[in-house]
Amino acid sequence: MPSLRLIVGLGNPGAEHLRTRHNAGFWFVDALAQREGVRFGVESKLRGETAKVSIGGDPVWLLKPITYMNASGSSVGAALRYWKIEPEEMLVVHDDLDLPPGTARLKFDGGHGGQNGLRDLFAHVGHGKFHRLRLGIGHPGHRDRVHGWVLGRPSKVDEDLMLDAIARSLDVLPLAVSGQYEAAMKQLHTNSRD
Repeated sequence: MPSLRLIVGLGNPGAEHLRTRHNAGFWFVDALAQREGVRFGVESKLRGETAKVSIGGDPVWLLKPITYMNASGSSVGAALRYWKIEPEEMLVVHDDLDLPPGTARLKFDGGHGGQNGLRDLFAHVGHGKFHRLRLGIGHPGHRDRVHGWVLGRPSKVDEDLMLDAIARSLDVLPLAVSGQYEAAMKQLHTNSRD
């Protein structure tokens, strides 16, 4: 497997969305940037905010699309073309309704599971052959409540669980970046809280 060259966090721009469940992808890349001591800057031609970090000696781009979740694909597609990165060299970090808060799962390929950011990304990339980090946000119990749930703020307990999952995911990131996905998955999934 190739090493990772791009990590995309999915979310919605703007202060009103900052701490919402749907922004779990942004939480992750923000935590990574903070850990590495780098700041994001707006890259208008990529319709996103970007930063560059070094993980285990490997340079990795970070991207936060500023297009809103449902149009994330245009930003991601532009970044892949601009930096000449293949989709399988990318990790997309996103919230996942099907996993409880505190759960983090790495996977490669598969469907979009109804996640609108992934759905748009599929439309722009043409397939789902890229790495994902799914961060659990839980489910409100009924599909009619999903919209308000994802755009709402988690409880303090759920937020702490989500932040813990992000911290554990950051710990295995050097393995994933270097292409050791199986080892990263094993460590992350074994240390899971669920």
